[in-house]
Amino acid sequence: QVQLVESGGGLGQAGGSLRLSCAASGRTFSTYAMGWFRQAPGKERELVAAISRRGLSAYYADSVKGRFTISRYNAENTLYLQMNRLKPEDTAVYYCAAKFDCYSDRYYSEGYRYDYWGQGTQVTVSS
Repeated sequence: QVQLVESGGGLGQAGGSLRLSCAASGRTFSTYAMGWFRQAPGKERELVAAISRRGLSAYYADSVKGRFTISRYNAENTLYLQMNRLKPEDTAVYYCAAKFDCYSDRYYSEGYRYDYWGQGTQVTVSS
């Protein structure tokens, strides 16, 4: 079992930056591949970025590539999402998710593969 708590959301301006954090507790953080998802009103949940358990590989959605950076600090059980050059279309509730994986070092892009989810943090970008 792992508990995930997101923080760092809020109101940002177009062109600005925000950094989201996801604090994990419970089982060993380094045995989980992690992901950031988002869901805007009236839209389906989508993957924003994913990272392998050791942080050696990462994936980004085309819509955020070059603007967002996913990272993790296993020693402090924390996942980050640095969001730069924000756009109004980045407005959504952002969720971190964990996928147990102690055998490989890959990322996972499908939401159904994730075992645990945080409660979400709202990000609103004004134009």
